[in-house]
Amino acid sequence: MAHTGGNLSGNMQPPPPSGGRFSVDMQSLPSLSNLPSPLQIFQMVRNSLRPWVVFFNINNFKTAISMQRLNSRVIRNLSYFQANYVFIFFVLMIYCLITAPCILLVILASALGCHKLRVRNSNITIVGQQLTPSQQIIALNLATAPVLFLVGAGAVLFWTLGASCFVIAMHAIFYNIDAIVTEENEGFLAQVV
Repeated sequence: MAHTGGNLSGNMQPPPPSGGRFSVDMQSLPSLSNLPSPLQIFQMVRNSLRPWVVFFNINNFKTAISMQRLNSRVIRNLSYFQANYVFIFFVLMIYCLITAPCILLVILASALGCHKLRVRNSNITIVGQQLTPSQQIIALNLATAPVLFLVGAGAVLFWTLGASCFVIAMHAIFYNIDAIVTEENEGFLAQVV
């Protein structure tokens, strides 16, 4: 067995003290002021909805002739009816929240807490760190997440995602978009509606 030797001497420096075991620079957290509010998202979806009569027209439900046509149909349906699909997801989510009162209470309590923090609009100091109102709201929402998990929000979210994906996939696969949108007027309809 050969002995390999090497110079392992060196000058190792410990990291500088950070004021505690865990250190987080609270000023580097992202600002949430540029994100749209839920009401703004709802208005954007509502303004770009396609007519529900067209969406549910059962005369346009047909099977695709080939896999290439099916792929094209699904992509075109997803882009054309995008707002309708988002609306379906919102409706299923609201249904789940109404049927799960514990989750609804936790969400309402969190929303009330966020509103109170926003109205108070003052910094607080916790463990030597200054927290702005937006950082306080983030901390409150992070503290609410485990409570939501305990009352079953994870199951509701996955049920909603699964049901939405199923409904959207069935509509996108079987709805014959070629019956209402041709290549010539697709751009025109996208701008008008």
